[in-house]
Amino acid sequence: MLNTYTNYQMIAKDMAKAIDRVEDEPTVKRDTEYYLANITKIKSIEDLMKDDRLFRYAMKAHGLADMTYAKAFMVKAMKEGIDDEDSFANKLTDKKYYEFVKTFDFVSFGATTTVRTRAQQGTVDMYLRQTLEENAGKQNEGVRLALYFERKAGGLTNFYQVLADPALSRVVRTALGLPDSFASADIDKQVKLFEEKIDIADFSDPEKLSKFLQRFTSLWELSNPSQGNATSQMNVLFAQPAEYGISTNLLFSIQSMRR
Repeated sequence: MLNTYTNYQMIAKDMAKAIDRVEDEPTVKRDTEYYLANITKIKSIEDLMKDDRLFRYAMKAHGLADMTYAKAFMVKAMKEGIDDEDSFANKLTDKKYYEFVKTFDFVSFGATTTVRTRAQQGTVDMYLRQTLEENAGKQNEGVRLALYFERKAGGLTNFYQVLADPALSRVVRTALGLPDSFASADIDKQVKLFEEKIDIADFSDPEKLSKFLQRFTSLWELSNPSQGNATSQMNVLFAQPAEYGISTNLLFSIQSMRR
């Protein structure tokens, strides 16, 4: 079995080819064809909720597959939209909900929402990347973490955002050689230590990000040599709280984080 760094590099160096392989998988191909053929028929929030297949596809594309059961939760987020800073989606710590509502913003665009590129090919692209990362995680969760971090890195502006995401924070702790128990330390102290060790701007520099992820994958491999299936562990890292306000103490703390 390839080590974590080599496996990650093989995917990252030719991402387009890796995505093409995912797109050609029979199940993915069928689901994507169905999505593109039917999404423009969706004219309202209610329409989207009625088509489970479309809704599941859209949720997975946004990294919210574990929340497909919570339709009432998603309806509330979508009905309040994103224009009001006090809306439900804007208050949620996990910004994947905001991105979902932004994609399916029926409040702002009404029946034309699903004719936008973001709701069509944009969502398909996200679905393919999400599937690629999940497939990688079935063999080695370190590879999935590296790919996920690479995808999110450019949008990070402070370490409170990192701590709000268990997967991102796991990568940073591992790269810094910190024990998992460090996650229970005071939030501000964690941020201070991260800031002392890493310039957050480095994550927007491809060369520096590459070196960071090389360090992460190398240290990950030391603790998880030739790792096999780790799906259950990844479900814990990528799963989302059932509701806003029902989450870990970490997320409660980060809810008031500085912007």
